[in-house]
Amino acid sequence: MSPLNLLPFNDTCRRPGDAAKRLTPGFKFGRLAPLSVAAALALLVGVVGCGGGGDASTTPATPADTTPTATASNFTQGTITGFGSVIVNGVRFDDSSATVTDDLGLKTTLSALHLGMRVDVDSSAVDAATATAKAAAFRFGGQVLGPVSALNTAANTLTVLGQVVDIASSTVFDSSLSGGLSAVLVGAVIEVHGTLDAATGHITATRIERKTAATAYKLRGTVAALDTTLKTFTLGGVLISYASVDSSLVPSTLANGVTLTAVLATTQSKGTWVAQSFGVKPTKPLDHTTAQLRGAITAFTSATSFTVDGLVVDATNATFPDGSTGLALGVAVEVKGTVTNGVLMATSVSLESHHQGDDSHKMQLFGAITAVDATAMTFVVRDTTATYGSATVYVNGTVADLLVGRKVHVKGGVGSTRTQVLATEVSFDH
Repeated sequence: MSPLNLLPFNDTCRRPGDAAKRLTPGFKFGRLAPLSVAAALALLVGVVGCGGGGDASTTPATPADTTPTATASNFTQGTITGFGSVIVNGVRFDDSSATVTDDLGLKTTLSALHLGMRVDVDSSAVDAATATAKAAAFRFGGQVLGPVSALNTAANTLTVLGQVVDIASSTVFDSSLSGGLSAVLVGAVIEVHGTLDAATGHITATRIERKTAATAYKLRGTVAALDTTLKTFTLGGVLISYASVDSSLVPSTLANGVTLTAVLATTQSKGTWVAQSFGVKPTKPLDHTTAQLRGAITAFTSATSFTVDGLVVDATNATFPDGSTGLALGVAVEVKGTVTNGVLMATSVSLESHHQGDDSHKMQLFGAITAVDATAMTFVVRDTTATYGSATVYVNGTVADLLVGRKVHVKGGVGSTRTQVLATEVSFDH
């Protein structure tokens, strides 16, 4: 099996509904050109938040080169579980000079990042003592965007574009879907962020957003049943025609087994979804980059040879703190190691199911309280609303210390509204 690209969201396509536009003239896959002072400042205007989502994200400018940053020595792939600045896999990434690109390879701002989104992070080396690093680039994107065709509240599942989505206890919903799955309606257009369970074919949702103004749909998956004569293929069992895509925009690397995001027209043609544009990952990960991944095994040969979200893992010399017998297709793992020749040479492979209660897996907020509602029992940190109650534990203070301006460190999970952080512990910074 040839190594696949490290970047699960490095798809170079046009924004949904922008089918008539071409990529910027002269754009090619190369190193990202230095930003002008004005452009750099523009990237820092947005404020990272968690609530909302929907269609409020800022409009990206031009296609961006999402090649791994040469100066970054560390790669992290995982789910955003907090802010102060951006927290992924328990690491606090300083986002003060980071670029942000979406799943179509277009630049956006930090305000587009929300709790529950899956992201790639290029950064400096992680300081193990403080669990911090300086981010150079964030890349994010969903698994599917389209109308809900079925709901099963008893089984905690829904279906979008033929893809069954499993709702987990940690799934975050945007603020327009307070209450979680019960707020979703058949026919509503949503975007699902999450991981693919290759064993079941289901998507395990980490975040769900409403997309009322979507002018096109999206589906991410692995190409199968490619027919270059009819110009069709399937993603997740869904038949897609790319006959209407300009031949110059069809990558020469299109083949069975390639992972891509297809941008689709909102109506089918004779039962087939029509691709407006799509892209594949054109680059390989930088060598000698340390990496930490949390994701599901998408291909499995043995405990020492498998793939996580498209990245080939060689675990021949790895340690297995939780044992290796539980490894299998679709199992969620955390892998640490070094990238060499496009392969993650693992030093450690752990089972995610054994560590869900660890602090690094909890939602966390760092910063000053900017608003308090004692009646609703909520407070706001980093534009993120947290709820508290009788079970909340306070360190270096009491509930009376929940005041505007107090600096806190909040740990918790998804509250009953599914849109807020339920604070299990609040530590006050003196």
